[in-house]
Amino acid sequence: MILKQYYLGCLSHASYLVGDEASGAAVIVDPQRDVDQYVRDAAALGLTITDVVLTHYHADFVAGHLELKDRTGASISLGPGAAAEYPHQERHEGDAIVHGNTRLEVLETPGHTPEGISLVAYDLGKDPAKPQAVLTGDTLFVGDVGRPDLMASSGHSAEALAGNLYDSLHGKLLALPDDTLVYPAHGPGSLCGSGGSTDRVSSIGRERRENPALQDTSKEAFVARVTADLPEVPPYFARDAALNKVERSTLGGPPAPLSTEAVVLLQNQGAQVLDVRNPDDFAAGHLQGSLNVGIDGRFAQWAATVLDATRPVVLVTPPGREAEAAMRLGRVGIDNVAGFLQDAIPAHLTERVPRATAQEVADALQSDAPPALLDVRSKREFDGGHIQGAVNIPLTSLKERLAEVPAGPVVVYCQSGYRSSIATSLLRKSCRPCYTDMIGGIAAWEAAGLPISHP
Repeated sequence: MILKQYYLGCLSHASYLVGDEASGAAVIVDPQRDVDQYVRDAAALGLTITDVVLTHYHADFVAGHLELKDRTGASISLGPGAAAEYPHQERHEGDAIVHGNTRLEVLETPGHTPEGISLVAYDLGKDPAKPQAVLTGDTLFVGDVGRPDLMASSGHSAEALAGNLYDSLHGKLLALPDDTLVYPAHGPGSLCGSGGSTDRVSSIGRERRENPALQDTSKEAFVARVTADLPEVPPYFARDAALNKVERSTLGGPPAPLSTEAVVLLQNQGAQVLDVRNPDDFAAGHLQGSLNVGIDGRFAQWAATVLDATRPVVLVTPPGREAEAAMRLGRVGIDNVAGFLQDAIPAHLTERVPRATAQEVADALQSDAPPALLDVRSKREFDGGHIQGAVNIPLTSLKERLAEVPAGPVVVYCQSGYRSSIATSLLRKSCRPCYTDMIGGIAAWEAAGLPISHP
């Protein structure tokens, strides 16, 4: 049995190739949408991709099951009750995908989602009765468990799903031998879980001993833990989960070059200009009305949060990175990229973002006309310490809460300056131009020895 993990850091997403040398077959589990690496590696290993499995309907990205079906003819497997539009095989408890010496046995593990499954991997050539590994989807992470509240918009109670999650963990996954390796679908930083270790692989025994969420032996205590103090859910999660259920177009190719005149015309017709350069370059000069999401951060997640998926997108990128930007947008279901600006931005169409250092902001707060402060970090980060007097509106919900933004001059800050640049560009585009971005975020504020308020 061959088991290969692929880890996509910008989405904290893990996918898998499970291959069988005897039969030459390969199964891909929870693939990302750009599938070249799976096809390439299978060919290099002398394998044919025959099956693709989604452990559940992912909400933070659009999976590559349809791309693999079109490229390889692989059949798609989903958990019970998945009810997808496209042809698929519904897998139930005890069902198995068997190729040669490799057996992937299904465990129904609802909780994160109702249709969630895990795959227990057996190498029949070594020991047909002992599992080698379990691919846990978003049921069990390394050091954490899946959050149960993402299906609330579909009428599923977080408390009811948390109860299902407890049963899946304690009744099924923890019943596996302690040395069974644990391969989850996400790592730390994913909003599908609230924390976790930086390790990408664990074992059932280690999770039993060390995972904080598994120390609650009563279902009531577990449900209370996993439903409390959860991060905000980005609005695009519901859309991406829905896209994973339906027949849709597959990932497109690189974007086309556009002149300045063509970009301005598209912008006047309702297109969004997304500038993916770093905050320093964006602040120094950008096309009027642009949004900024730096390509070197958690780009896809934040772009999907602030963009309107129904409107075309025009890209402004560092040289040579336009295809990468379009592909990464496609991973979260932003497909309507109209092209990228190939020209330099003319001076008469350029605007700049006012920026201030932490000390300059501190001085302004002591003036006769102090600015308001907007903290766009998560509530959890804000509650851990913030600048006195700041209003907290997390970036995940800023578009929907513009009416709550303080009036007058406002200084926007986050942890390091990445999210505040996104927020400032959104506010200046949506509201009024009196927003200043604090360079370096609250990390720079603390480094300057300035005071932090702790609730």
